[in-house]
Amino acid sequence: MANCTGKALEFSPLKRRTLQVDFGGGEVSSDGGLLLLREVDRRLGLTRRVAAVLDDPRDPSRITHPLVDLVRQRLYAMVQGYEDLNDHTQLRQDALLQSVLERDDALGSAPTLCRLENQASRHSAWALHRELVQTFIDSFKSAPEELVLDFDATDDPVHGKQEGRFFHGYYDNYCFLPLYVFCGEQLLVAYLRPSKIDGAKHAWAILKLLVNRLRQTWPQVRIVLRADSGFCRHRMLRWCERHAVKYCVGLAQNARLNAITQEYRQRLREQFAQSSLKQREFTQFYYAAQTWHTQRRVIARLEYSDKGDNPRYVVTNLDGDAPALYDQLYCARGEMENRIKEAQLGLFADRTSCHYFVANQFRLLLSSLAYVLVERLRALALSGTEFARLQATTLRAKLLKIGAVIVRNTRRVRVMLSSAYPYQELFARAALALRSP
Repeated sequence: MANCTGKALEFSPLKRRTLQVDFGGGEVSSDGGLLLLREVDRRLGLTRRVAAVLDDPRDPSRITHPLVDLVRQRLYAMVQGYEDLNDHTQLRQDALLQSVLERDDALGSAPTLCRLENQASRHSAWALHRELVQTFIDSFKSAPEELVLDFDATDDPVHGKQEGRFFHGYYDNYCFLPLYVFCGEQLLVAYLRPSKIDGAKHAWAILKLLVNRLRQTWPQVRIVLRADSGFCRHRMLRWCERHAVKYCVGLAQNARLNAITQEYRQRLREQFAQSSLKQREFTQFYYAAQTWHTQRRVIARLEYSDKGDNPRYVVTNLDGDAPALYDQLYCARGEMENRIKEAQLGLFADRTSCHYFVANQFRLLLSSLAYVLVERLRALALSGTEFARLQATTLRAKLLKIGAVIVRNTRRVRVMLSSAYPYQELFARAALALRSP
């Protein structure tokens, strides 16, 4: 039924015809891709499990919107590009969003969703992280031989007086300093931290928890820690060595390291002066910093170009060829930075604007769960297609934002997607893949 709101808008005429626009189209949605998100979620059981581990202090006799509906409403809308709670003032009336939540009436309001976020606790954060790790484990049909865990920290700029926000000299702004852990494209940890700490703070404890949980499921799995020099801490390296965890971690250059490689770097400088071509060479040696109890293998990638001397060092307990370990293993950690950008820019992980720190941790985890839905959509439904590697923003524009007319009665919900949609075959293929066992 049409819901006319306000006066018609007058646009420039189309030749001799006037052009009028209003918002009286009735049960029409711009989010046809919600149907795919629902199937991904049903396949994973993600929101059902998330709602089951969250505390709900509300009086059961007065609940209009069950917790699982609120979680789904927030996550699905986030994937569709609605990062602001205020969006739900109108979005709660969207017929398709109501239908995928199996409702025919208005969904939760912005204040209701705000209360959901602000009632979060530290227990909620631990519970949601357990679900993230469990979803990762469930994604494997058989035990993997090796898992490479990527650790990295990033800045999350804030623009208010939020709890836990401090000025960070390196990033030159007020921010949080969340810690992320990925394995390939899958997200395992999104841990919000104040920014007045060392970038590796709590990383060792999180590594220990992850290793114990993963080996509980796969006792024989080989685990590799990969991180930049910000995580090169003696305690982490020593723990890895005691617990048969491999590592490939950046090592910040210093005077001692540069002195060891001085002869090589001088030769590269001379070769560049003669040829004007970038010079590159690898070497390796054993080295112990003052705080280390033993010497460790260090791979040095030495380079000289028109930008000058550029040495890089990596410490590792892995066997293998030095160039291969650096180029194929260590440098591949750059892909994690793309995943963090996708989470922040495409799925709004940087929308930590609540006053309370725990509420912002909950928001970060909600965006992380939204990322899981997108990543699983790519893996389960789009593998082998032209959309398999699309970023969340591009995937949203091409696959999820589809005009749809919804007709609902007591027997059926019919969703009529736009006839002019250009990726109809791919959409149908994705839907079929998600419905298949």
